[in-house]
Amino acid sequence: MSEFHFEKSSYSEPNGECVEVARNIPRLVAVRDSKQSEGPVFMVASASWALFLAHVRQP
Repeated sequence: MSEFHFEKSSYSEPNGECVEVARNIPRLVAVRDSKQSEGPVFMVASASWALFLAHVRQP
């Protein structure tokens, strides 16, 4: 499997409490804690990630 290319959100706080997301693998999104770059990675289907984002963006 290809290596994940994680990116931090532009909304990240300066205190470092945020997650990083990798979307460079087809049909998969990987999420990890930015403070634990060698720690566990949560993986979810791209379609499920899109539904999650749509839900959290609702007012």
